[in-house]
Amino acid sequence: MSTAHNNANIGDIAETVLLPGDPLRAKYIADTFLEDVVQFNTVRNMFGYTGTYKGKKVSVMGSGMGIPSIGIYSFELIHEYGVKNLIRVGSCGAYNDKLELYDIILAIGASTNSNYASQYNLNGTYSATASWELLSKAKNVADEKGIETHVGNILSSDIFYNADSDAWKRWADMGILGVEMEAYALYCNAAKAGINALTILTVSDSLVTQKETTPEERQNSFSKMMEIALGIIE
Repeated sequence: MSTAHNNANIGDIAETVLLPGDPLRAKYIADTFLEDVVQFNTVRNMFGYTGTYKGKKVSVMGSGMGIPSIGIYSFELIHEYGVKNLIRVGSCGAYNDKLELYDIILAIGASTNSNYASQYNLNGTYSATASWELLSKAKNVADEKGIETHVGNILSSDIFYNADSDAWKRWADMGILGVEMEAYALYCNAAKAGINALTILTVSDSLVTQKETTPEERQNSFSKMMEIALGIIE
């Protein structure tokens, strides 16, 4: 079978999928960390690959930028391909002065300025959170490897270029560690389906210090994040 966005057949995709935003980062992860790699998707150049890591089957696929994009891809992976564990591996901008470039965030929750949860017709504001199963495993793996992590709340924003240049400061005042654009939809889709999801982020820039990495560094130098993500695969 296939969908409008994925030409994989049933069985081509592992029960655990890593989701970087950039499809070229998906290719880099497959080429660098996996063995016996087979490409399962090329639709819209949103590359997907399945291989093995230390003998364990795992897939990696780009999710695109923003909540609508990851909302589509993660929904299809869950409901059409039977994926049970979705791990977003991405970059973020730091909102906290204690975060340095390349620091790791394990996102226990995702706040948002999106209306994604309106589809559920809830009488309130839904708090999108990670799976404790994956989060606890990730923290244990990081501790065993001596990798420092920051566990906390992030912002999944619909806006990259914000007309209000101080908007991030109000989120920072509420304890938000950093900003990205996808985790909220991922957590909502996973919660609705009763499966596991986690977001692991590497700090690529800081709104506090104005430091930033290059695109090449973002693609090639996030090894600590990958050690954690791959370390929790069973």
